[in-house]
Amino acid sequence: MSARPEPVTRPLPMRWLIGFGRFWWDFLVGDTPELFVGALVVLGVVAGLVHGGARTAAIAVLPVLVAGLLVASVLRGRSN
Repeated sequence: MSARPEPVTRPLPMRWLIGFGRFWWDFLVGDTPELFVGALVVLGVVAGLVHGGARTAAIAVLPVLVAGLLVASVLRGRSN
């Protein structure tokens, strides 16, 4: 028989850090990483517009992009 290696026990702060990271990954990404990436893209586009001085355009573009992301999510959900 081969001896099984003992499981490695990590220090408590490391386990907390890993647990914290797993929680946020599951909370933000969850089952649909496409929505997480889409939200980051929307925020990036709006931040770019605001940084470029087009704040009025950013105000108009934000709801359009969010609605587009919602429609894409619903269509993806219907196809499954």
